[in-house]
Amino acid sequence: MRVVAYSLHGVFMHLDLQHLKPVGSGVTDAWRDPLGLMLASTGEGFFGVDLEGLCVFINPAGARMIGFEPHQVLGQNMHILTHHSHGDGAHYPMDDCPIYNAFRQGQPCRIDREVFWRQDGSSFPVEYSSYPVFDQGQVRGAVVTFVDITARKRAEDALHQAKNDLEARVAERTHALETALQQLRELAAWSETVREEERTRIAREVHDELGSLLVALKMDVGWLDKRLSEQEQRAAIEAQRMREKMRGKCQNMGRLIENAVVNVGRIITDLRPSILDHQGLWGALEWQAQEFVQSAEQVLKWRMDVNEQMELPEPLAMAVFRIFQEMLSNIGRHAKARTVDVDIVERQGCLYLSVEDDGCGADSEAFESPQAYGIMGMRERARHFGGVVEIDSQRARGTCMRLTMPLKEVTR
Repeated sequence: MRVVAYSLHGVFMHLDLQHLKPVGSGVTDAWRDPLGLMLASTGEGFFGVDLEGLCVFINPAGARMIGFEPHQVLGQNMHILTHHSHGDGAHYPMDDCPIYNAFRQGQPCRIDREVFWRQDGSSFPVEYSSYPVFDQGQVRGAVVTFVDITARKRAEDALHQAKNDLEARVAERTHALETALQQLRELAAWSETVREEERTRIAREVHDELGSLLVALKMDVGWLDKRLSEQEQRAAIEAQRMREKMRGKCQNMGRLIENAVVNVGRIITDLRPSILDHQGLWGALEWQAQEFVQSAEQVLKWRMDVNEQMELPEPLAMAVFRIFQEMLSNIGRHAKARTVDVDIVERQGCLYLSVEDDGCGADSEAFESPQAYGIMGMRERARHFGGVVEIDSQRARGTCMRLTMPLKEVTR
């Protein structure tokens, strides 16, 4: 009995050709060689080699893959013909070839990390399996199946590249998130520091300004009380002189009280600008701009095109006012400007507020610095309400700060 071993799709099979018989009387001679028909019709490559590595058969598909006709391959050493080099062109010794080790050691193998070479010198990635062929318990050669996996390798490379790109984007986003979190932590720490400094300043002013005024008032009141108790014991002339002193003390007390009222009003305004309650946002913005340019001795160009009957919710109005204050504060601290141009427009459900100066300007990096806490504070206030703060500045060409704030559920 003659047994031929071969592999189809990686499954090792045996055919006993001696016992293949036609089924039914209508079977023609074309069906008497099913193994040949199977090898000729499959899209995979098949070839067999003897113990010297010479090709004893190859199917048409396998011959086409390596650029030959089947009759050109028969009797050729298949390792020298198509497996002589690695993918990088380095020599591939025959003793290292898994195809031949399969029948030398009597063990099958499956490899998908190598290449086969064509007649024209080009190569293609291949997946191949080599199985030993036995005859009466002796190894006589090997049957090799192989497929061109170029498309699969391209897909794997594309997937690997996509994975690398995704990892790079994730790393970039992670870094951006870490940077944002660090900036947020620094902003929170700065805000707490500013808050404590503001509390300290207010406490000091209350102590120094109001405290000293109240002490002076207390002393004057004590002096008046003492003098009034002594007045009945003094002569008329002395009484006249005492009345004049008392009038002077009263006038001085009036001035101290006026100063106390002014200081109390200033401290209250620093804590919360009461003008927002009395005149609304639009009046408060104009008042703040006028106060700023008067103290800084600058020229104000003021333009406002809004419906002044429109009322913004209190938190939103406060945010816009504080952002406007910080914009002016930046001009006062850094710009050295002569003119301040303020433009406020309400259009299509958004508030557009820009503050432009003709000062010294700065590089854009200065406004993106992690230490630019004032800028970060403006942006965070705006972002909380869905707004955005943009800054355009160049050295010696001034700075323009723009707030764009959506107006939602606004009462008109």
